[in-house]
Amino acid sequence: MAKEVEGFIKLQVRGGAANPSPPVGPALGAKGVNIMEFCKRFNAKSEESRGKLLPVVVTVYKDKSFDFIIKTPPAAVQLLEAAKLKSGSPESNRQKVGKVTWDQVKAIAEDKMPDLNAFTIESGMKMVAGTARSMGLIVDGPAPWDTGAEA
Repeated sequence: MAKEVEGFIKLQVRGGAANPSPPVGPALGAKGVNIMEFCKRFNAKSEESRGKLLPVVVTVYKDKSFDFIIKTPPAAVQLLEAAKLKSGSPESNRQKVGKVTWDQVKAIAEDKMPDLNAFTIESGMKMVAGTARSMGLIVDGPAPWDTGAEA
């Protein structure tokens, strides 16, 4: 018989660097999860993504056991890495702070595809490009799907 789910906890933790301090400790402790057990298992599983911000969804069961799923880093974090920036623009509609190419957008979309609610890589690229624009980044060049024939 399947375990009965008590709830879910969504966190963003640096890969290989989970520790019992806030926000991890209080969030897990409130549900009765063994915090040190989570930290050990998460750090072991996320060692190859050390230092990157990783979203994690922890499923807590009635008997206080847990499972977790590590998702891909947020598109915004990957875009900042690609553009070699510390942060986005304070006024993204007026002040542009950097550029990314469509090849970089495609690479990020391919990486994020399991976590996106898109069926094609093209629609995933449009989502990532929208995130880039909302951060004050310019997506350089014409979009790969724009052939210029519709004008």
